Amino acid sequence: MKILNKILFDTFLYFLFLTSSFSTTIHSQNLSPEKLKSYEELASKMVRTVLVDQKGYGWLKELCKIGPRLSGSEKSMKAIKWAENKMKECGFDSVWLQPVMVPHWVRGNAAQASISSSKKYKNEKLKILAFGGSVATPKKGITGEVIEVKSLDEAKKLGDKAKGKIVFYDRPLDQGTLNTFQAYGEAVDQRMNGAIEAAKVGAVAVLVRSIQTNYDNVPHTGVMLYDKSVPEIPSAAIGFIDADFLSKAVKLDPHLKVTIKLDCKTLPDAQSYNVIGQITGSEKPNDVIVVGGHWDSWDQGCGAHDDGAPSLQTMESLDLLNRMHLKPKRTIRCVLFINEENGLRGGIEYGKYSANGKDTYLAAIESDRGAFTPRGFSVTTDSLSLLKMQNWLPILNKTYIDWIRKGGSGGDVAEIKNAKALLGYVPDDQRYMDLHHSANDVLEVVSPREMELGTSSIALMSYLLSEEGL
Repeated sequence: MKILNKILFDTFLYFLFLTSSFSTTIHSQNLSPEKLKSYEELASKMVRTVLVDQKGYGWLKELCKIGPRLSGSEKSMKAIKWAENKMKECGFDSVWLQPVMVPHWVRGNAAQASISSSKKYKNEKLKILAFGGSVATPKKGITGEVIEVKSLDEAKKLGDKAKGKIVFYDRPLDQGTLNTFQAYGEAVDQRMNGAIEAAKVGAVAVLVRSIQTNYDNVPHTGVMLYDKSVPEIPSAAIGFIDADFLSKAVKLDPHLKVTIKLDCKTLPDAQSYNVIGQITGSEKPNDVIVVGGHWDSWDQGCGAHDDGAPSLQTMESLDLLNRMHLKPKRTIRCVLFINEENGLRGGIEYGKYSANGKDTYLAAIESDRGAFTPRGFSVTTDSLSLLKMQNWLPILNKTYIDWIRKGGSGGDVAEIKNAKALLGYVPDDQRYMDLHHSANDVLEVVSPREMELGTSSIALMSYLLSEEGL
């Protein structure tokens, strides 16, 4: 009995020690009232400064005049040189270009589809847009009967029924899903792997209902994949309204035929660059906080929300610190990653650089969800670091940040494997899938106030990380 009592007593002491240690840790993460007030005042000044100056939005106007920035394109290189010069004008301590070889896919001029054989619907035109990476059709096009499916599994089961036909993937994004990124993720397999599965059963081409939330006829593009073990067949998005029409037409006339013409092609890899600029830390220059977004865009619209404005938010966050005469303790580095849309090579190249360098990475923040009203930060880190950041919410609330919680960050910063924390800046997502990867993504759909609020959120979070650590 004495032995049992001793075991129980020792267990109680150990538990008391753990509880005390945890309590001390939590207490040490809390800011003093004076420091909290100082940070809150700084946050309010940041918000007022960006809303009055709207400097980043002015940059976005300049960027959109260059045009879309597909990796390997001439306009992409113009945007890279523009960003390098802009960082130098801002007086960043260091600015450099990191070489990256990128894919060079060219859309071409032809993107045509029409019903070429049908008693009722002949010569009806369909709005289509090739997916990034698609092969071309022969010059005279590809013609075939249309067979409609709702999933990759359905396509796999078609067997000989699909031979010589055009597979039409007709599963829309689920409008009932609150998180539009989740809904997009649940529908995008048709675009990514649709051509592979259709080719396996002998199809000659693929059409995919445009993956979007709004009801219009502007198709949304995006990357698609091939498998070397099966033929590479053309793949394109069909406008949402025309997808509705085609679905009805096929039911009424199962033997109607569609002719598709595409002249896209893939050229040899091209030389490109990540654009990097930093404010060097005043006390811990080798401790680095990365902020960034992807500098490439698809070749539709001007990539205003995806990812022009968000990338500029990260660039302006450094400039904002300079404008406010703030000297961060740790280095804050802006990285504009190239080739996220169709290869992620910029992120991969920077990931190698971060793994082999002398710097220690405290955190990396990615902005790649549009430039709408700030909502929160999604974080991959340990529980204590997350809790410490959550203690900063009264400060971040000044920029409209409501929450900080565990979750994913972003494709590019996720390649920085040795960072203690990876963060994704999360604005409101309800309108994003109306426009991304489409001709709808233009300057006019970006609100300068929403964009600049996001800049203040990212600047404030990076500054808190610099001053308080994790």
